[in-house]
Amino acid sequence: MLQVGDQAPDFELLTQHGTSVRLVDYRGRQVALYFYPKDHTPGCTRQACNLRDNIELLQEEGIQVLGVSGDSVRTHANFAGKHDLPFLLLADTDGQVLRTYGVWGEKKMFGRTFLGIRRTTFLIDEDGVIQHIFRRPKVRLHAEELLAASGA
Repeated sequence: MLQVGDQAPDFELLTQHGTSVRLVDYRGRQVALYFYPKDHTPGCTRQACNLRDNIELLQEEGIQVLGVSGDSVRTHANFAGKHDLPFLLLADTDGQVLRTYGVWGEKKMFGRTFLGIRRTTFLIDEDGVIQHIFRRPKVRLHAEELLAASGA
């Protein structure tokens, strides 16, 4: 399991625009790499909109936001368009990055146990080192959590 102080594993995924990006492309900038369960669901929409509404503050602190889920490029494009999201959403349709970052696993909801994406955010510094891990980010206040952890 990844921990604070570890080098964030590099990956290559497609964005909602169908272009390929790698985590290493963001060296020299802080990255809020946030993993979320599913586009168009209430909690994920609240989290994305909180980040959208605070994007200028995050960018002023040098934080680049990247969202990752197992949804397709097309679904990401619809979600980003519907909510006017100004950051990239990355499609991990085969789940490889989800497993590498340890966010795929057992979850419990409404008395049921099932496998899925555990909402988690990694705040990664300019050198690619994990500085903070939010294991249960607050969807309505996530940007504020990121700003506090970054020292803003």
